[in-house]
Amino acid sequence: MRKRKSESSGFNVWRSYSDMMAGVLLLFVLIMCVTLFQAQKSYNESIQERDERIALQEQYTREILVQQAALAEKEGQLEELDEELQSKDELLANQEELLAKLASALKDQEITLNEQQTALDEQTALLQDQQAQIDRIIGVKADVVESLRKEFAKNNVSVDIDSQTGALTLDANVMFDYDEAELTDEGKSALREVLPIYCRVLLQDSNMPYLAEIIIDGYTDTDGDYSYNLELSQRRSLAVAQYLLEIQYEFLDQSQITSLENYLTVNGHSMANPILDAQGNVDKDASRRVEVKFRLKDEEMIDELNKIMSASENETAAAAQTQKKTEKKETKQTQ
Repeated sequence: MRKRKSESSGFNVWRSYSDMMAGVLLLFVLIMCVTLFQAQKSYNESIQERDERIALQEQYTREILVQQAALAEKEGQLEELDEELQSKDELLANQEELLAKLASALKDQEITLNEQQTALDEQTALLQDQQAQIDRIIGVKADVVESLRKEFAKNNVSVDIDSQTGALTLDANVMFDYDEAELTDEGKSALREVLPIYCRVLLQDSNMPYLAEIIIDGYTDTDGDYSYNLELSQRRSLAVAQYLLEIQYEFLDQSQITSLENYLTVNGHSMANPILDAQGNVDKDASRRVEVKFRLKDEEMIDELNKIMSASENETAAAAQTQKKTEKKETKQTQ
């Protein structure tokens, strides 16, 4: 009986050991399962993480490619801009060169304009002086003409005297018979009435400094031969002059007589400068005439000054035209 109990006790120990080992094995299996599960889970997570990284890398790659394309496009644009900038730099350099030339030309032009302005100022001063001389001469002549008109009016003598030139027109039909050069009594009477007044006024002390000439001009009508009419007009003007010299002692003193003889000039003009009527036809009666006129010393200067002034106006107009052409040319060059 004791033997069975001992055997049963050993069997139980062995059984307990077996159960323990089985439990240990089961625990090991469980640990292995848990470990495998965890490993599989970690593997799956790694695979998912890898896939996500690959997807993210592909996305980054696509973005980088897009950025590279954009960068390449911008580089192309920058190259175009650089070429355009180089072109503009060249254009700017050309414009700067042109501006430098233009500045030099403007400087030269300014020098020229200053020289022209100086010359113009000098010419203006000269013209003003000449204009003053003309005004003085015109004023003297106007004063002389006005003195003549007043003196004739004072003596109640009606005459045909030009208000601008002071020329006294004598009707040849009154002073001479037709085709004759000898003074008629009526002509002598007319001359005795007007010549003393005319000469006294011209030979006044106030007028003498300006007086250059007392002129007697004879004219005929347009009938007949020019040469014949030239001789006739000369003889008629000479007849008037001779009669003036005959009667000068009646109204002039000795110094005035000497001056008259120095100043007196006689001319014949044949059929030149005929008088026309209102219809433009030759008035033969009016054309047959003798004119007594005077000339001041500086009257020749008036003609010369007028020529100078005309030339100055032409030069000024030419200079203005040249200036316009220059400015137009510079404007085109600048454009």
